[in-house]
Amino acid sequence: MEKPRAVIFDVGNVLFSWDPRFLYERLIEDGQALDAFLQDVVTKEWHFQHDAGRPFAETSAELAALYPHHRELIAAWGPRFNESVGPAIAGMAKLVEELDAAGVPLFAITNFSGEFWREWVPNHRELFDRFRDIVVSGDEKLVKPDPAIYRLALDRFGLAAGEAVFVDDNAANIDAAAAMGIHAVLFTDAPAFRAELVRLGLLH
Repeated sequence: MEKPRAVIFDVGNVLFSWDPRFLYERLIEDGQALDAFLQDVVTKEWHFQHDAGRPFAETSAELAALYPHHRELIAAWGPRFNESVGPAIAGMAKLVEELDAAGVPLFAITNFSGEFWREWVPNHRELFDRFRDIVVSGDEKLVKPDPAIYRLALDRFGLAAGEAVFVDDNAANIDAAAAMGIHAVLFTDAPAFRAELVRLGLLH
């Protein structure tokens, strides 16, 4: 059995916090109205289309046709998407730096719109320049937990499944990776993940 030698990260809610509420609480003052908007209009399920590769111009036009009175709020999602990404998860940037300093190859598989990714990632080059490659679902039109995105990533990264540690906050994504033989870790916080990396011999 291969020994893990590389780490593959998820991005949202592993490296950086993410929630549509971060943006819309700035635009909708009434708490009940905000909850209703996020539950019925700009939902995480609607946004998942962008992660799967659909352009915002299409999805926003469709949604605005259904909710014309929310047209301006819907339109804000694209140009202000960066505001839905919150601060870095405590301790994770330091952990990435520590792994990089130890010579551990770093990669990522993220469910992320390709167009939004290209607008957001330049703000975090100091972190992501440490990564050798990143598979972005919106560019591949494949999303976790589809096994195809893991196969594509392993092939592109030059890794056998058993050589990779994969960390994600979504249990379905973890289960799909584990079924392929990847050492998959459900993310809770940086200290717990670091302890697992020590156990696997990637850190001391």
